[in-house]
Amino acid sequence: MTKKLLGQISDIDLRLLKVFRTVVEAGGFAQAEAELNVSSSAISASMADLEKRLGLRLCQRGRAGFALTDEGRQAYRALLQLHTALDGFRTEINSIHQQLKGELVIGITDNLVTLPHMSVTRALAALKAQGPDVSIDIRMLSPGIVERGVVDGQLHLGVVPQVQKVSGLAYNPLYSETSNLYCSSGHPLFAHRDEAISIELLAEQEAVGQSFALCPAMKKMLAQLNVTARASDREGIAFMILTGLYIGFLPDHYAERWVRSGQMRSLCTEKMSYEIKYAAVTRRGMRPNMVLDTFLQSLAFSKG
Repeated sequence: MTKKLLGQISDIDLRLLKVFRTVVEAGGFAQAEAELNVSSSAISASMADLEKRLGLRLCQRGRAGFALTDEGRQAYRALLQLHTALDGFRTEINSIHQQLKGELVIGITDNLVTLPHMSVTRALAALKAQGPDVSIDIRMLSPGIVERGVVDGQLHLGVVPQVQKVSGLAYNPLYSETSNLYCSSGHPLFAHRDEAISIELLAEQEAVGQSFALCPAMKKMLAQLNVTARASDREGIAFMILTGLYIGFLPDHYAERWVRSGQMRSLCTEKMSYEIKYAAVTRRGMRPNMVLDTFLQSLAFSKG
């Protein structure tokens, strides 16, 4: 026989090699029947097929009984090496599943950490519990930059206001926050009761707005005010409000520290407040990433 095994080892080859190993270790075709749960003739046919595929005479069989040829003994030793390699591969893959390793890069809109129901924090803790060696990189960015970073692959995940969906991104709702209109203790309106504050009076005050994307509800609110200054993030808005010269919108969870200390108060909460929803965004069609998948599972669990 001169035909040789060419190319990749196929699933058929692996099945035939399993028959060969069982026959060798059982000591013959008849002895291997029970373990393989097939007839002796089926085993004989498989062995003949394997010999053709390998181009080797593997064994002698007949009245004298079963015996390996020299080529058969060499093939059996090579088969043991192959199975050892396969077992090592299986062990390594299982180890990867059991030990999370890698990096998770997240882009988050500023000042969400003060949310009382901040599920991202709990999900990060759960991820580290499962994978102590995972490296986490959090970047505080504006919503537009977060979404672009996820699209181009610089970020694995982003947490942004769900204002206008970007093509190519998947949005997973997380939670919502309420924002109110605030002034500081140094502002003339601080001493006014809400009943005495009209929309017209608010429109006479200088207000600070946001330079990043706005939700429709916030646009409607700001359209009623005299916006003479802008800030790129909430901390900037808080700075301007604390000057005593401006009124502006802040999330209630973020402004709470200054409200408790008497440095700020909300204005006309029944008329001048809005809600915005936040979502975790990932890139559609991205390659599987075990670290990201584990984090998303923890995120979904922490929401419940």
